[in-house]
Amino acid sequence: MTTETTFTCSTIQQLNGLQMLEILELRSKVFVIEQQCIYQDPDHFDGLPDTRHLCAWQNGQLAGYLRVLPPRSTYDEPSLGRVVVDPAFRGQGLAQQLVQRGLEELYAFWPSTDVVIGAQVYLQKFYASLGFVAEGDAYIEDGIPHITMRRQLK
Repeated sequence: MTTETTFTCSTIQQLNGLQMLEILELRSKVFVIEQQCIYQDPDHFDGLPDTRHLCAWQNGQLAGYLRVLPPRSTYDEPSLGRVVVDPAFRGQGLAQQLVQRGLEELYAFWPSTDVVIGAQVYLQKFYASLGFVAEGDAYIEDGIPHITMRRQLK
């Protein structure tokens, strides 16, 4: 039996408290606990009026998430961040679907721009498969090696 994934994309004002709690729990489960990285995950970017929270739902559960950030927040260009898939839902290609949907949402608001991300180095090949190219040298963010990557507008 194939499980259908549904996607929702909302501003923080459109999310209810329970949905935001689920998002923060998933991000902490993976970024803080699984990756053993002690840092403050919720930040002011979550609440920016133009930030979008893209959620992937399966059987009423939050299976994956990413946020779409407006230009001049983390980079001059718009960005995708906090891409995460719950361990129970991995192996289905959900991360690729999330990034592709995230790009669609981003281009709906900012159609004529490059996209810049800060990718964990071990995911560089994954992002390259989606059209991102590494820029510069790796750097440490929150104790984890990252690299800036750009997806040029075609």
